[in-house]
Amino acid sequence: MKRLSILICTMLALSSFIAINAQAQSPHFVGKVTATLQGNNVQVCWKEAGLGNNQNITYEASATATATYVCVNGGGNCPNAANKTTVNGPVSAVGTFNSGQNGSISQCLTFNPPSAGAFTCPGGQTVTLSEVSYSGIKIKDTTNNVSQAAAPGALGVTPFTCP
Repeated sequence: MKRLSILICTMLALSSFIAINAQAQSPHFVGKVTATLQGNNVQVCWKEAGLGNNQNITYEASATATATYVCVNGGGNCPNAANKTTVNGPVSAVGTFNSGQNGSISQCLTFNPPSAGAFTCPGGQTVTLSEVSYSGIKIKDTTNNVSQAAAPGALGVTPFTCP
């Protein structure tokens, strides 16, 4: 009977410990998720807490982007206005980070504009990014399936204008 009492007490203690640990982990983003332009790229920064200690968490920063590429000659001009392409689609960056001893992660990921793909320019001209816009910018904790929109949710830049 004494062994049975010890076994029951041990099982109760173990089950309460597991319940406390399960309740302590509640992944959530803290404050605003921010999006800023870094040249032609977007940097998404966030803080997430409630992850549990020393957990590896995978994130995906993403958006829908539209980019226009033009041909530029050695003199910095666009000799043929029709010689350009516009591409659009999803862009993203993925990273895995450890929550450390405090159960939270503060990080940033940066993604680039969509590439020009197969677009080429005639000899002596260079493919150049003319403008890019991003919308629906967000971060997603893919490990825990938690996401949050960034502020602002849309950004754009015009790094080159044809003279």
